[in-house]
Amino acid sequence: MTAEIARVRHSTPGVTLISPPPHHDIYSIEAIKQLIYDLRNVNPEAEVSVKLVSELGVGTVAAGVAKAEADRVLVSGYDGGTGASPLTSIQHAGAPWEIGLAETQQTLLLNQLRDKVRVQVDGQIKTGRDILVGALLGAEEFGFATGALVCMGCVMMRKCHQNTCPVGVATQDPRLRACFQGRPEHLVNYCRFLAEDVRERLAALGLRSLDEAVGRVDLLETDGAVTFWKARGLDFARVFHRPEVHTPPRCVNPRRHDLSASLDAKLLEKVGGAIAAGKKAEVESPIRNVNRTVGTLIAGQIARAYGHRGLPDNTITLRFKGTAGRASVPGRCRARR
Repeated sequence: MTAEIARVRHSTPGVTLISPPPHHDIYSIEAIKQLIYDLRNVNPEAEVSVKLVSELGVGTVAAGVAKAEADRVLVSGYDGGTGASPLTSIQHAGAPWEIGLAETQQTLLLNQLRDKVRVQVDGQIKTGRDILVGALLGAEEFGFATGALVCMGCVMMRKCHQNTCPVGVATQDPRLRACFQGRPEHLVNYCRFLAEDVRERLAALGLRSLDEAVGRVDLLETDGAVTFWKARGLDFARVFHRPEVHTPPRCVNPRRHDLSASLDAKLLEKVGGAIAAGKKAEVESPIRNVNRTVGTLIAGQIARAYGHRGLPDNTITLRFKGTAGRASVPGRCRARR
């Protein structure tokens, strides 16, 4: 952890960071529902996306995440990974995104949830064909990493963790960073080629937009795959199965999240002026265990107004009477019986 990275990530120089950081609280679907609710309170304008690994049973987890009111579900394939990842994490974790995406799409359709969430997919998606196959299997949004990095000059040396990237993409060494030749125009050009490729393939299928392609598994076939000797005898019928339901195959009814009835919203009405002026305020309020998150909406408002600097200690004091769960009173809010 160099001084520069520590400054960007608000950490301490010399300390090893894990990316992404582990969420030890996530042991159940109830826990992730609470996390989604917390995130929505701290920034009501943001949309919450939950990343899931493509593996057996990912559809059930995706359905739970959708019921937990996430806005997006990301199915990530076993391909890809950064150059700093261990070999076992790159080649032996999870399943192909096609399998996980198909299971997710089918499960969301069967549970009448598909029209409420957007489905994303990533994992070595590099061409217009990859995008179109993903859309036909049920994805609406697509993630790019390897292709974008290569456009910016990455030569896939897999040395990101050694600080010796020869083209200056993944290094903090000033001498190596001077070797970086990437320009925004390179990435823009790549995306234009992708869009053109997708447009031509859509036209060949008689489709006018990518939205029309979402969930159209009937337009996929396996002739090209089953002729390969390793795939002889494999049955892909379950991958291409389309449940007979009336639920739209893509997100057309996104949820509208209303936080106006929450305890935090009522408290914010009382302390909002003090936050804007940076003055002290003290509020006392009853609290119950149905108040799932308290203080988070106020904390988000302070962060938007003052950034990481925040307000001085004891500027906003909230006192509660009642009983609330451990996760319901985060930060500096104090609850007493």
